Amino acid sequence: MFHYKSEHLNRLLALLDISVSALVYLVVLKIYMLFRPLDADGYLGHLGLLVLITLAIAICRRLLSPGYQLHGGGLWRQAGEITMTMVATFVVIVVALFLFDVEFVSRLLFVGFFIANTLVLIGIRAFLTWWYFSSHKEKRENYLRVLIIGSGQRAHLLARRLKGASEWGLQVVGFLDPSDPDKYNHRENDNVLGHVSQISEVLRSNIVDEIIIAVPRRMLDDIQAIIDACQEEGVKLRYMADLYDFEAARVKLTMVGNIPLLSFEPVAQNETMLIVKRFVDLVMTIFAFPFLVPIFVLVSVAIRMDSPGPAIFTQERMGLHKRRFRLFKFRTMVVDAEVRMAEVEHLNEAEGPNFKIANDPRMTRLGAFLRKTSIDELPQLLNVLLGDMSLVGPRPMSLRDVNLFDKGIQRKRFSVRPGLTCLWQVSGRSNLSFDDWLRLDLKYIDNWSLGLDFKILFRTVPAVLKGSGAA
Repeated sequence: MFHYKSEHLNRLLALLDISVSALVYLVVLKIYMLFRPLDADGYLGHLGLLVLITLAIAICRRLLSPGYQLHGGGLWRQAGEITMTMVATFVVIVVALFLFDVEFVSRLLFVGFFIANTLVLIGIRAFLTWWYFSSHKEKRENYLRVLIIGSGQRAHLLARRLKGASEWGLQVVGFLDPSDPDKYNHRENDNVLGHVSQISEVLRSNIVDEIIIAVPRRMLDDIQAIIDACQEEGVKLRYMADLYDFEAARVKLTMVGNIPLLSFEPVAQNETMLIVKRFVDLVMTIFAFPFLVPIFVLVSVAIRMDSPGPAIFTQERMGLHKRRFRLFKFRTMVVDAEVRMAEVEHLNEAEGPNFKIANDPRMTRLGAFLRKTSIDELPQLLNVLLGDMSLVGPRPMSLRDVNLFDKGIQRKRFSVRPGLTCLWQVSGRSNLSFDDWLRLDLKYIDNWSLGLDFKILFRTVPAVLKGSGAA
């Protein structure tokens, strides 16, 4: 959020969301009691639940949409973020009630509150958006006024971007030319107010909220003079940090003692959201295991009866940041399948660094069915518990395939944790070429969000049931 008003507004919206949620809960509780009266213990218990709900909403809002704004991306985007926050809160409360074996909570009241609260919050956001931006537009005299150090192409590009980045209104006061004072020519038509050495005079004669340096430091004779002028006038100073021609998904400033480090990250990975992703992986996997244990037992017995050898097959795969790990699968081939790899290399039907044979002669009778239904992948839930994999992410590749990579971009898939399913799984699976597979993996990495993970999980179920593209 570039504008300080957006930061202030986001804090106000957080307080508003929590307050409105508490009010909606009390109203829903009151309406519920008109039809189904509660005794004193039940009433106090439901009131106590309000504390847990408001706390969960605050945490989920902070994690899932820490920066959504009144006018950031349109009402539909805001509605989606509110809905996602409410769904996440609902799941958190349900898990908490289950873990602590709470039985007094009315399901009707609980579900009714979340539906009503979601609709009310979206309605309030729609009203605020209309009221402010349609009926009470910001007065021009209150626009954020920015002075840019620089007068070349880089500075004018920044000016154009700034005007579209602030929902509250932003005005570029002008530019200060950093060139040699002896060669400087005043250009009113370009909105150049003077030479950078005149910064103190310009600040005294103009209303300026912020200064942005839009030239490399080597082009400034004395950057300390600019810093001193900003300190004296109480003006915020920013430095345009595109020091190199580097397409970074996120730029972050961190401090090591008193040394600032500017980080350019090619993949936008929000550490907080990754923690939430890991939590979701663990919760869903742990809840799934009691239902899957009977399947594990039956499949293991069937594999042992179908062919000699262990039921579980392990293979070394390449994971996050190219760390190696042992991947677990139900065995679908004969025991010496890897030893016989050289015998079938010429039968490979896949292009690029990938190996696929539709009718692999090493496949067992049961193995073809296990692969068709993707049941052979279920033991990888153990890898999810161990932290080697996630439920959603690019499929982990064998060392044989990785060693055949011939492009650096192919190794970008190792910037995230591998998963059980990804866009490839729900977009054709083995019917896709390796280039399409890689394109989908990179699309997932560049556009990752928790919402995308859930969307892929929901689409995986029908894809597996159809068995389309499995091999």
